[in-house]
Amino acid sequence: MIAARRHGTGMTLRILTAIALFIDAGVHLHLAPGYQAGNPAGIGQGNLFLFEAAAAVLAGLFVLLRGSRLAYAVAFVVALSAFAAVVLYRYVDIPAFGPFPAMYEPVWFFEKTLSAVAEGAGAVLAAVGFARAGRRTSGRRITGSPG
Repeated sequence: MIAARRHGTGMTLRILTAIALFIDAGVHLHLAPGYQAGNPAGIGQGNLFLFEAAAAVLAGLFVLLRGSRLAYAVAFVVALSAFAAVVLYRYVDIPAFGPFPAMYEPVWFFEKTLSAVAEGAGAVLAAVGFARAGRRTSGRRITGSPG
């Protein structure tokens, strides 16, 4: 009974983490064309949005299919880096550097807020999943070892 509940909780955590990453990906896919039009040369913000969307989808699928510490670590890095970027570029005017465009945008709007909430929630969920996955594997007993 306890193992079944633990498995159900683990699966729920995997699904919620993946959903957060898929929301992040959907918003970035939706917004990418408009942002690329603003800077068609170079990497462009739209292309960065497409890269973020791809990373979020892959991380979400990885968590959904595996639910391992590595999967949660990847999901955490993807979600937290996206969350940090949206908050940083909302409040700090960082100029263009190298091939990267200036992405300062001092407003919140629905899609931007939705992605920030999903990214923040995804990072928290992935951190919890990482901690739970570590507890699950460290609590296993290795058979055949002297004891």
